[in-house]
Amino acid sequence: MPVLIVSVVVLIDVACGAGTVWLPLLAAGPALAATTGGPRGVLAVGLLAAVLGATLGTRDGVPGHELTAVLSALAAVTLASGLASALRGRRERVLAAVRSVAEAAQHALLKPIPATVGPFQVAVRYSAAAAEARIGGDLYALVPTPYGVRLIVGDVRGKGLPAVGTAALVVGVFREAAYDEPDLLAVVGRIERSLARNLGVDDFVTAVVAGYPRAGHLEVVNCGHAPPLLVRESGTVVAVEPAPPAPPLGLRALTDETPSLQALAFADGDQLLLYTDGVTEARNHGREFYPLAEGLARHVSDEPAGTLTAIHDELLAHVGGRLHDDAALLLLRKPAASASETAGRGSGSCRGPSRSPAFAAGAGAGDGSQAAENTEGTADPGTPVVALSGEVSGPGDSCVPWSTA
Repeated sequence: MPVLIVSVVVLIDVACGAGTVWLPLLAAGPALAATTGGPRGVLAVGLLAAVLGATLGTRDGVPGHELTAVLSALAAVTLASGLASALRGRRERVLAAVRSVAEAAQHALLKPIPATVGPFQVAVRYSAAAAEARIGGDLYALVPTPYGVRLIVGDVRGKGLPAVGTAALVVGVFREAAYDEPDLLAVVGRIERSLARNLGVDDFVTAVVAGYPRAGHLEVVNCGHAPPLLVRESGTVVAVEPAPPAPPLGLRALTDETPSLQALAFADGDQLLLYTDGVTEARNHGREFYPLAEGLARHVSDEPAGTLTAIHDELLAHVGGRLHDDAALLLLRKPAASASETAGRGSGSCRGPSRSPAFAAGAGAGDGSQAAENTEGTADPGTPVVALSGEVSGPGDSCVPWSTA
């Protein structure tokens, strides 16, 4: 492009023979070269412009003092452009180093999740509002534990480095507690206590913590976060609303409300989408929010990665190309069971990664009310447990249905 501009100026001068009228425009060549090339390229374009300017000036009979002034200005612009190009290159190298550090920090904080974790297919899409930083205040983690696969998706109040530090704290405590605590509510309690010691009075974290303790059963604890979307194999999308609502993490000391444990039936083919408010609060030019539930129903498929790619592309098109808030999407899908697993279920045993105390029915006939009582017994005193539908294990590991408790 810089050479093209110099060539156009030369052609105009040759055609019009205007002399000093067009020759000063040769300085546009090295000035533009500073935005696209290095110092050597700028100097090369400046030298080319100076040679052509001197040749044209002599041909057109431009007075010596005028031609000297034009060439001096051209030399000054070339030198200034070369310096600007050198400084730009230095800033680009520094930015590249910073971005590489940010990318390493992102991988340490938000570790890449494989496409298959335990019995699930998993996909994640994360977009930071500060594209140059690549990290933000949204967080997610998914870990296989002795008590089944457990995951968290959350959103830290605020932005910038303080939000990143809080997100790192939450993810670190979750990964540690998920392996240690048999009860999912105890995992949430560990995170709450850690945040109470480290957060400011106005800071908090909304989060959904979920676990898969046994085959066909899903536990969900919602702490002030957007409700997950449950997709049944039939394609029906249902929002998993917390009952009752609980405060965000870090604010429990300000209220008497405590999180509740929701138990969901999670069969083969079902999917669970967890997300942050950067997705649902994304607006288009008409100030309309992105309809995530409708978008999920349109794009749901047997491939979680393809589903999230379609949703993410539609989200970017909705906002006009760039999000103004951090956005995270995590989709979990339970594929069809293998033949050996299906045979095991047919024999009357309920198999899973491990049995969570939250679902251990204990002695008795294994009815739903007894299961609810035993579940409450594993939680902190005063912590409600909400069971929606599914199965619990009775004596002899036989699968028996249970009702809402």
